Amino acid sequence: MPDDNGTKQRLKRRRQIAVVGGGVAFDHVRRMAGEVGRGVARSGSILLCGGLGGVMEAACQGAKEAGGLVAGILPRGREEANPFLDLLIETDMGHARNVILVRSADSVIALPGEAGTLSEIALALKMDRPVICLGSWDIPGVILASTPREAVELACGMPPRPVGRACQFGPDQMIQPLPRGREGTLRAPRDHQRE
Repeated sequence: MPDDNGTKQRLKRRRQIAVVGGGVAFDHVRRMAGEVGRGVARSGSILLCGGLGGVMEAACQGAKEAGGLVAGILPRGREEANPFLDLLIETDMGHARNVILVRSADSVIALPGEAGTLSEIALALKMDRPVICLGSWDIPGVILASTPREAVELACGMPPRPVGRACQFGPDQMIQPLPRGREGTLRAPRDHQRE
């Protein structure tokens, strides 16, 4: 849009915060997700999610109750979407849609979930998106929050789309190989598991 001098003004873009977590969640996790959704909406940010149930639905409901805008990046089609989405993006890509979700976000808030949530966290870190974990996977590179409010404040305080970041852990903190006989047993804490 031209200004008085005839040059184009850049419109300010709203922050986009992805909220990720399990498609099935305990009630206390759903309550946390709802609080996160309300906080994202009150901050004036757009809430992005995978568009399904559990953490995603609770965050969307919270955001809608607070007057927010919610977009869902769906693994298949609109028939699986939760009822609180304003914008439905049908990908027909299954879990590969996680790439689109985190790439579209300025920052990611991760709540308890399983392997799908872990993949979203890992992809976000690889794409230099800040990841704030609220009771979710505690892995090198994430920022831990203890309350929904703190998670939203941290997500909103991050510069939009950071351009690179220094390694946040040293060689002595790298993930060590599992002892023999325990290969492939990476797990989230017990309270993150399905009901």
